[in-house]
Amino acid sequence: MECISVFDMLKIGVGPSSSHTLGPWRAAERWIAELEEEQVFNHVQSIKIYLYGSLCLTGKGHATDIAVVMGLLGTDPVTIDIDSISGSIDRIKAENKLNFGNKRTIPFSFTDDIIFKKEFLPFHANAIKFEAELTGKETTSETYYSIGGGFVVKEERIHAKENKETFKTFPHPVKTGDELLQHCNAQDKSISTIVMENELSLRTEDEIDKGIKQIWNTMLESMYVGCHTEGKLPGGLNVKRRAYEMHQKLKGNVSYSNPQEWLESIRDTEVKFRQIIKWVSCFALSVNEVNASLGRVVTAPTNGSAGVIPAVLMYYMVIENHDANFDDVKQFLLVASEVGSIFKKGATISAAMGGCQAEIGVSSAMAAAGLTELMGGTPEQVLIAAEIAMEHHLGLTCDPIGGLVQVPCIERNAMGAIKAINAAELALDTDPSEVKVPLDKVVNTMWETAKDMSSKYKETSEGGLAVGVFLSDC
Repeated sequence: MECISVFDMLKIGVGPSSSHTLGPWRAAERWIAELEEEQVFNHVQSIKIYLYGSLCLTGKGHATDIAVVMGLLGTDPVTIDIDSISGSIDRIKAENKLNFGNKRTIPFSFTDDIIFKKEFLPFHANAIKFEAELTGKETTSETYYSIGGGFVVKEERIHAKENKETFKTFPHPVKTGDELLQHCNAQDKSISTIVMENELSLRTEDEIDKGIKQIWNTMLESMYVGCHTEGKLPGGLNVKRRAYEMHQKLKGNVSYSNPQEWLESIRDTEVKFRQIIKWVSCFALSVNEVNASLGRVVTAPTNGSAGVIPAVLMYYMVIENHDANFDDVKQFLLVASEVGSIFKKGATISAAMGGCQAEIGVSSAMAAAGLTELMGGTPEQVLIAAEIAMEHHLGLTCDPIGGLVQVPCIERNAMGAIKAINAAELALDTDPSEVKVPLDKVVNTMWETAKDMSSKYKETSEGGLAVGVFLSDC
């Protein structure tokens, strides 16, 4: 069983999709590194990229072609200046040249050298093949699979043995909910404590805190940017950004100059039931509007579901607990990441494999779990909350109109966040001895549902709203 850290489940990247944007971006970086290891990088004369299956069918809507090229340029999605992306792409299109790995220039046609192939390769729905012609006309190629959440693997899983050994080094190895509870009960520790002790086997406490602060700051920044940006989203659907106007109506006459001051100002706003729902929805919408415009977000566990966890965590900080601080953020994210890893190990977090239940369903379960522990829930109640949240997302399809991560994706983050809060409240009032459906059963059921689901509803835009609503209607 692979080792999955909090920093695997929660990655900083560029939208709009972890599997269709961040994954291919990382795959391109990895291919360059492997060419260099094999000492053939300097012999590359030309390259071609083949996008298969779901990467073909919704690739342009998910900016897969752009992401691949940005990876081939040697840029880092964590640190790149977002505003520089369009200029880099325009320059390549105009010059038909690529600064390969940011080291050497080769000829490259954005339209001819990226080939979209509708066929699905057997291993996974998201396949990408890189092919290079070397000096002397010899060719070399490599195929990668973007399996969701920014994770990239080869079919032979070269690092599987290494990951398994790392997993064994964890003081508390976990692959199911039952195993997690066994560790908690045997040592009388919370889930966040168990996860933290596992993380400490990989890195120091200072490194963990620094990484989690960077994740939270990125989440907060994405909410802030989304709430302060108006206009329409790119892609052709002409979707109007809604977080801006919602925020204007909710915030009142307050002043602030940065995201942290903004957070603190919200604590002084009206918190009636309707306002709470609107705030949570606004937080979620804001993140995914940033994501839809190739902005920087945190995969949680995917880009398409990036708004749920920030929205629920923000809800706790500005509504439930005005004294909440980084310790609460850390606790929440440790718990959420562990629940996400249980779904990844037992099912999938890829919409191309499991539909939107694998994205919004998992993110809602993660958020519900994190919130429940912060609200004083026991480890049993934490997993009950995760189960409730997923149970009511089972069968949720992925049918993005135009292949864009906009409709219905953005609104689904708001719905997933509200469900997570509701699931946490239900779990806190639940006697674990009375529970009929344990978390592991719903994980198994989700995976069986995914396997039974028609491919039309797995991020292909060949069914559901994607064909029921025409672009001309928009």
